[in-house]
Amino acid sequence: MQRRAVQTVSYEDRLKELGLTTLEERRHQADMAQTYKIVKEKDMVNKETWFRSVTETGRATRSAADPLNLRPQQSRLEIRRHFFSQRVVEGWNGTPAELKQAVSVKNFKNGYRTYREKMVERT
Repeated sequence: MQRRAVQTVSYEDRLKELGLTTLEERRHQADMAQTYKIVKEKDMVNKETWFRSVTETGRATRSAADPLNLRPQQSRLEIRRHFFSQRVVEGWNGTPAELKQAVSVKNFKNGYRTYREKMVERT
């Protein structure tokens, strides 16, 4: 009887009660933290291998207003949009510029977590 009662509580309600976020949200935050490490060269990865900056085109656009924004790469295959270097571009470009300027990975992670919590509260 108790097990059935617990199962009727939704996944989201259980997470909220435990103070946890969904697996999807944790994966997204991990992707953004890894993107921060690559863009800010805090990881042993060549950022040009993974990303292109919006300033490389030399065109003045709204997305070029922040020099840390990334340009999505063109591809012919639909499967390519699930690659790390493609799936993080929109989320990264939507991140506030002051978060992208964080001085450490820890500061970025904490700030980004707070930013996402505020975004969820609004919806």
